[in-house]
Amino acid sequence: MSVFVVLVVVLLGARLLGALGVRRLASWPDSTAYGLAAMLVLTAGSHFVPGGTTTMPDHADLVAMVPPFVPFADVVVYATGVLELAGAVGLVVAATRRAVGAGLAALFVLLSPANVYAAVADVPFDGGEATPLWLRLPLQAALVALALWVARRAGRAAVGDVADSGERENTTESGSGLDRIAHRG
Repeated sequence: MSVFVVLVVVLLGARLLGALGVRRLASWPDSTAYGLAAMLVLTAGSHFVPGGTTTMPDHADLVAMVPPFVPFADVVVYATGVLELAGAVGLVVAATRRAVGAGLAALFVLLSPANVYAAVADVPFDGGEATPLWLRLPLQAALVALALWVARRAGRAAVGDVADSGERENTTESGSGLDRIAHRG
């Protein structure tokens, strides 16, 4: 649950900075990308924390969540941690955000069986009780939706940015300052 607090706090903080003039964070999708990236760094860290750590979920907690039908659970946990870190980096790079957002949505869907298994098999997490399925699935769906929204909006922003930059370079203001006239030449 704390990972969603990180997501929301970073998202809102980024959006506030955008409202204060930080262009990179000037839209909700951009701020959401940074919130997701911060959350992914936190969750990915758990994939590499040695077992027995009491301050956060650890590698052993995540291995226990992997359904028995998945081979090499230990390796899968490390691999998904690497994918989450790569996804975090890709989200903050505007040029890769569209592809990375779509890839993360797919990763979140692929991780859903682990969440279902952990809830149904009552696998404890971080020394506490298992998170109930009624909570896990909507949160997982929210992550998929956010990743897809960021990806979709990133594609539109990139096209709009190119069109806007070309328009700005090829226009001047008229004497009244109200009209914009395109240069041809």
